Amino acid sequence: QVQLVESGGGLVQAGGSLRISCAASGRTFSSYTVAWFRQAPGKERDFVAATSWFGGITVYADSVKGRFTISRDNAENTIFLEMNSLKPEDTAVYFCAATNRKSTTDLADFSSWGQGTQVTVSS
Repeated sequence: QVQLVESGGGLVQAGGSLRISCAASGRTFSSYTVAWFRQAPGKERDFVAATSWFGGITVYADSVKGRFTISRDNAENTIFLEMNSLKPEDTAVYFCAATNRKSTTDLADFSSWGQGTQVTVSS
């Protein structure tokens, strides 16, 4: 099992930028895909971005494409989400997740989850 801990959330004005991090520990070698999901109050948890732990393949939700960038530091076992041109609708709790499945963005496929970090974008 992989343990995930998010950090770096906060309050930012619309149009601003924020970078959140996810530190992984445990059996990280068994996690082929790592991803970010987000959940706004009263809404379902939605996919944001994913990357393969090895190989550099990245996938983004249409709503964040061109504004968000997912990256990883394998040496530090850390995943990042760089968020630019933030909008009030980006306000949510952001969760880091991992799975041993390849090429998936389906929430149900992810077995390891962090506790989440709050991102609030003011208008």
